Amino acid sequence: MSDVGITAYGAYLPKRRLSRAAIAAANAWMNPALKGMGRGTKSMCNWDEDALTMAVEAARDCLTGLDRTQVSQISFASTTHPFADRHNAGVIRAALTLSEDVRSSDAGGSQRAGTSGLIQALDGATQGPSLFLAADHRKTKPGSALEMQNGDGAAALLLGTENVIATYLGGASLARDLVDHYRDANAEYDYALEERWIRDMGYDQIVPEAVGKALAATGVSADEVDHFIMPATQRNLAAREAKKSGINPDTVRDNLAANVGEAGTAHAVLMLAHALQEAEPGQIIMVVGFGQGADVLLFRTTEALKSLPARSGVAGALARGVEDHNYPRFLSFNGLLDYEWGIRAERDNRTAQSTFYRKRDAVTSFMGGKCTQCGTVQFPKTAICVNPNCGARDTQEDFPFADMAAEVKTFTEDNLAYSPNPPLQYGNVAFEEGGNVYMDLTDFDAGTISVGSPLKMVFRIKDFDDKRGFRRYFWKAAPAELKKET
Repeated sequence: MSDVGITAYGAYLPKRRLSRAAIAAANAWMNPALKGMGRGTKSMCNWDEDALTMAVEAARDCLTGLDRTQVSQISFASTTHPFADRHNAGVIRAALTLSEDVRSSDAGGSQRAGTSGLIQALDGATQGPSLFLAADHRKTKPGSALEMQNGDGAAALLLGTENVIATYLGGASLARDLVDHYRDANAEYDYALEERWIRDMGYDQIVPEAVGKALAATGVSADEVDHFIMPATQRNLAAREAKKSGINPDTVRDNLAANVGEAGTAHAVLMLAHALQEAEPGQIIMVVGFGQGADVLLFRTTEALKSLPARSGVAGALARGVEDHNYPRFLSFNGLLDYEWGIRAERDNRTAQSTFYRKRDAVTSFMGGKCTQCGTVQFPKTAICVNPNCGARDTQEDFPFADMAAEVKTFTEDNLAYSPNPPLQYGNVAFEEGGNVYMDLTDFDAGTISVGSPLKMVFRIKDFDDKRGFRRYFWKAAPAELKKET
């Protein structure tokens, strides 16, 4: 059997990066210690982003230049799945237009699900290409240390046995119920324990043991490790655990704390994607996931790393960041500040589930149509071609819009209509290969849109049905940027 491993990687970070100084300035009156933490930024979701939408974008980056039809399995790890009882990975499958025959699963229960889920996905990848996703969008109490530390993000890995860029050498897992933090099923926020307890009885006791088992199982020596990955919010803790395990502390990877924060379930996978973007062939990468035990995975990069199609990755995601000093906006986006939005915000957003099901290809997959008689592209797909010079019936075949370049044809910035991030921005979007769609715009600052602005499509939350606890997704038009190639 061929060696199994990573065949591609991708990453996504929200555009906005909240200034920690802004958090400290607002809250230091009640917790002066926050001043000492007020450096750098943390990634923050827009109001229409969550763990699921970030996972979609990371997957799209991962699948750049590759054949999606070969994916046979998809798994999505998170502690903040938008739905507790709806198949989150199934929504992602549809957004990516993967086959309905794809095996799909959700994983959670611990931030270690990012590495535990990866191990399981690697096992499944021997049966066919497997797409593994990890993302988190965690809610934190205002003025808490976790608010300073946590960030939002997602990472994706394509796994398989062909064109492997990093061969999986093996590893080890320890399941040990030492509680470093937890969140009750009915709670909104994590409860974190004292740092010395987490360090001295948690990391110090568990990580070296797990690393030792992984090195013994794979036959790799500690001095062969070139990249050591271990997410940790405590300063220098990763270097401490590397040294305790006999690994050179100089191999410890940047944990992205300065401008991303700690992305929970996604963080170890995000750091792994970053390492793959910077690694050279023949290097050994060790990944440690911690949480009620530990997972340790070892990979060796291959020559195929050089021929992987260019993608944005973590480097591109970092480069796109825009610093945001508006702390009240962050609170509002996360439901922590209850503004009076007026009567226009009181509409009932009830979803007609039967209509959604019938139109699911258009809504979730952004699938339009192309007339086989005259070649006209349109959205939505209809029985009759919209070309007035054609009008043919039942001649349209499926035509995907999600990855097509577009530009602003007309636009409106409406300060009277309700939007969680005023003004409400929408307009007529003209697609490169044909077709015009009247749709929402997102990630534009007020006053920055113009006719002809280049656009890309992003999968986002359309709106919330608060009465029934449902959220609707659709595609929106966002500013297009040049991808950072590596």
